Amino acid sequence: MRRGRLRDCFAGVGVKRLSAVDADRARSNQHEVGTTREMVDQFLGAFRRRDNPTVYIWLGRDQDGKTVEGTATHYDTREQQPHRRPEWRLYYQSNPVTEAMQEGDSLFLAINSAGMLYFIVALGGSTSERQLSWLFDVRPGDRGFVSRELSDDGPELGFAAHYILDELGVEIEAPDVDRLDGIIEMFGNEFPSTAEFSATARATLPGICVDDDPDAALIAWLNHEEALFRRLERRIVSTRLEEGFIDDNGTHVDGFVRFSLSVHNRRKSRMGYALENHLEAIFQAYGVEYIRGVVTENNHRPDFLFPGIQAYRMAPPEGSPCLTMLGAKSTCKDRWRQVLVEASKIPRKHLLTLEPGISETQTAQMEESSLQLVVPQPVQESYTDAQQGWLWSLREFIQCVKHRSGFRTY
Repeated sequence: MRRGRLRDCFAGVGVKRLSAVDADRARSNQHEVGTTREMVDQFLGAFRRRDNPTVYIWLGRDQDGKTVEGTATHYDTREQQPHRRPEWRLYYQSNPVTEAMQEGDSLFLAINSAGMLYFIVALGGSTSERQLSWLFDVRPGDRGFVSRELSDDGPELGFAAHYILDELGVEIEAPDVDRLDGIIEMFGNEFPSTAEFSATARATLPGICVDDDPDAALIAWLNHEEALFRRLERRIVSTRLEEGFIDDNGTHVDGFVRFSLSVHNRRKSRMGYALENHLEAIFQAYGVEYIRGVVTENNHRPDFLFPGIQAYRMAPPEGSPCLTMLGAKSTCKDRWRQVLVEASKIPRKHLLTLEPGISETQTAQMEESSLQLVVPQPVQESYTDAQQGWLWSLREFIQCVKHRSGFRTY
């Protein structure tokens, strides 16, 4: 199935490192940031009226986010002076996003095909800044905006790109997604269990050979399941919205809120379960001995324990060479520290994540904490060359576990 291109979402993008004049209200009361003639030529040319629709997004530490809808004005300060070179500026609103941004943060400006401006602020040096720079292939310079127009023949978006776009609230549907309707027909207007849905995704995606490439298989299954889920979700949500939220007392606001929260919570939790389900299928295909979600000490439950709970319990407090544990988190943020206290008999932890482009600062903290990050090979391209030399692939992790199983003494 085709995955779409970045040009399907945005016409162009520019990024700059915010100065004190751009962001500090004590230094400037103008609420303006200077753009460039290149940005006007590339994608801002039609964005020249007052009250342009704008989505303001703040991405802070560990991807803490705020999103506010508003407007912005892009104008030429010298429009009434045709003999002078144009000087373009973007006037932005005061809102929780612009009030949070500070000198040193990165501002990404992008316009979608409908003319909506995205005003995205990422904390300087954060994982979010790294992810956006990789996605748009532009990095903030020391002076002014660095920009580019997005082309129609750009590469298809992979898993990492879709991950980042989803974090921004930008959904892109594959052009041929309607072919999935025949697969989800069996579920009607009900969500199946996560295990059943994952099994359906694997069974309906032919041509995947786990033995050839476990990393590619994992990403392919996750991509397919995500597309199936979004298609089924659209059907179920559309049907519920058509039914309306009306009761004997009029509009049932509480019912709508509960339904909206259930949709949001299902989206957040489902990917984590899907990741564990597909990892389990891969471990079974490779004949890896494991146990999933078993209790160790202090009621902790590592996602996967190798080779099993019996070997773990028989091991001395300092551990055994045959033991390995793996946490599985679709998104890291600051939750990677939770893995450090699981399975205390295993001093060096392993964590598999789908999160692209984690900052070098954070991966350095992981290494210092004796945690080895495992990232599927197709996602590793979003990391720096130095990080890629340290990361493990899923194939490398499986090889390690199978090697360690030879040290079992019972």
